[in-house]
Parts: sequence; C-alpha cells; structure tokens
Amino acid sequence: MFQILHTGNRNKNAYKALIAAEYTGVEVELVPDFEMGVSNKTKEFLKMNPIGKVPVLETPDGPVFESNAIARYVTRLKADNPLFGSSHIDYGHIEQWIDFASLEIDANLLSWFRPRMGRAIYLPPAEEAAISALKRALGALNTHLASNTYLVGHSVTLADIVTTCNLYSGFTQLMIKSFTAEFPHVERYFWTLVNQPNFKKILGEVKQTESVPPVASAKKPSQPKESAKPKPKDESKKEAKKMEQPKPKPEAGEEEEAPKPKPKNPLDLLPPSKMILDDWKRLYSNTKTNFREVAIKGFWDMYDPEGYSLWFCDYKYNDENTVSFVTLNKVGGFLQRMDLARKYAFGKMLVIGSEPPFKVKGLWLFRGQEIPQFVLDECYDMELYNWRKADIADEAQKERVNQMIEDYEPFEGEPLLDAKCFK
Repeated sequence: MFQILHTGNRNKNAYKALIAAEYTGVEVELVPDFEMGVSNKTKEFLKMNPIGKVPVLETPDGPVFESNAIARYVTRLKADNPLFGSSHIDYGHIEQWIDFASLEIDANLLSWFRPRMGRAIYLPPAEEAAISALKRALGALNTHLASNTYLVGHSVTLADIVTTCNLYSGFTQLMIKSFTAEFPHVERYFWTLVNQPNFKKILGEVKQTESVPPVASAKKPSQPKESAKPKPKDESKKEAKKMEQPKPKPEAGEEEEAPKPKPKNPLDLLPPSKMILDDWKRLYSNTKTNFREVAIKGFWDMYDPEGYSLWFCDYKYNDENTVSFVTLNKVGGFLQRMDLARKYAFGKMLVIGSEPPFKVKGLWLFRGQEIPQFVLDECYDMELYNWRKADIADEAQKERVNQMIEDYEPFEGEPLLDAKCFK
C-alpha cells in the first residue's frame, strides 16, 4: 500500500524517509505538483499538519509530520528492520545519533544559513556562535568516525540516513572544502554514504559548494501608506493647482537664496601637510620588488609626523576567531565600512596564525594627530579594537610599522593567514 509524501522534490528532510524507504522496500510516492507556499496552505494540508510545515506523510492510518518521525515510521513498516540495529543498545545508539544530528548539526547549520538567506536577522556574533558550535559537533563526530565506518555497527542504519541528510545541506550550501578539510573522517563518511546506491537514487550527484552564500542585503522598511480613502473632487483640484503653481520669483533687487554649502570635514581645515597621501598609495601599489628598499624607504621620506599619525590596533575578541573564512570576512567588512575615511587614511590588517584562534592586528595612518572623530562615530568596528598610537622614536615600534606595511612573515613569530590593505 502506498504512502504519500507531501513536500517539494528538493527537501533534505524528505530525503530521510525516501532513503529509508529504499532500504526498507516500502513504496513512498511524492505528491504530484506540490508547490511550497500554496499546497501547504490549503485546508486539506492544514488538517494533516496545523502549522503547515513539510514534509507530511499521508498513510492509510492517518498523517505523520516531522521528518525524523516520518523516517522512523517508514523504517518500522518492515519487521526486524536492520536500520534499527540488532540489539537494544544498537537501537539506543541509533536514537542517540539521530538526536545529535538534529540538535548539534542541523540546528547550527540552520542558524548559520537562515540569516544569510534573509530569513532571520543577520548578527555576526550569532553566526560565529553557530559556526563554533557546529565545529564542536563535527569535531565530536570526526573523533567517533576515526574508528568507525558507520555510526552504529557495521552497516547503514537510520542514524546514518538522518545524519547524512542533515550534513547534505551543509556540504551543498555552506561548508566549503577548506571548512570540511578540518574533519577528514566526516568527509570520508559523507562521500561514502551519498555514493551508496540507495542514497544516490534519491540524492543524485552531490557536489560540494564552492562558496558561502553572501549575506542577503537588508530591505528598508516600507513607509506606511496613506489612507486609501478618496479625497473630495474639489480638494483634489485645489491640491493639483497648488502643485502646478510655480515658486514665486524674487522681487527686483532681491537675490535667490544660494544653496548652503556642505560643511567641510574638520580634517580639510588642518594646516597643509607635506605628505601627499595619494602619492604614498601609488608608490605602495606600484612597488613589486625590493619593497623594503623602495616602498618602505619612500614611506618614511614622505611621512609627515605633524600632519599624520600612525596607530596600532588589536582585535579584542581573538578567542572567537575559530573559523578562518569568518575571520577574513570580519576584517573585510571592517575595511568596507572604513570607506568613509578613504581620503584621509591608509591601513594594513593582518590575520595571524596557522591554527585557530586567529589573531587580527592592524596598522593605520590617519590624517591629523588623533583618530578622526567621524570615523569613531560612524564605524562601529572601531570599538571592537584596542588602539594605541605608534611612537616612531622607538626603533622597535618603527620596525613593527615596517613589517606590517611589508606583510613581513613570520610576524611576531607566527605565519600570516592573510594580509589586507586599505588604500
């Protein structure tokens, strides 16, 4: 007797039941022409699942919702199904890994994925927490798989089906190769499972994503609409005439008021400096060889300590920098938000270390003797760093400036993961 699954045809939660059905020998049909947002809002569907979520399995004895419950139901349709193991302890371990895959892997993948798709508010600290928790879970899974081909016993169980389906969304949407490479046993396990015939029949060819999806740009809140109540004809005519009336011209002898000039940036009011910032940026960009002899020497020849100041910065929360590309994105976002200071600043940001947590340190050249107030006011990243003014009379600090401009490696005894320039 057929079981009918109500869902779209690319739902990883539906894959759990469909793969279990292949192993169990149960016929499960996908409802034809299912349209998410339409089919799941009908009265008939809401009778099966009052909150309108998919998948839902329609059975001869009534509906079942929640993907893990559906997969368990399909598996139990075959007596003594090896997908549930061969002993009570096997069954307990299978349920253990199903819960682990749902609470530790799937939940954190969703917390990472949904804000990037615009389905939740994007908060960098929340994303970092989700990725950190996911890495912890994958680390535990990697340790278990170091000495086990499957999660429980020596063949595929329902735990492997649920875990692989949850990993599927991570591998295909979020977790690029450099991320999963930290968990080689998880990689081996995933690619082994998705290429099993019963998995491959449902999943098809699986390809790992090559990039993390960018954060969806936030939409501006729509302005409240004015009342749709029609205005009286006379009032409408009056308003139309008002709009048509030209502005009164100034009387003879009067002058039209000139548009007020924009206030000057306080940095533009400083005494002229002998250092031309664009000349330094051009020298930096064009120097390809003998960097120390050409660019660094040229910098100090141009540098005006009265018109400019140098600042070191250190990220306050380096212990949170556990994921390389998240750390790089964090620094990249900072540099983007510093665009307002491009006319008045030059900066180098170093991401340091070969293993997490990564350190983020920077060097900035600012017009004037202090960090510009408009930068402190408008770039919220500034408060995430500790700032100290460089004392170039101190040879050690001056050499540190040289090394940061030059991307010298190793820097303070550690390799560079990346170096970014703001110019």
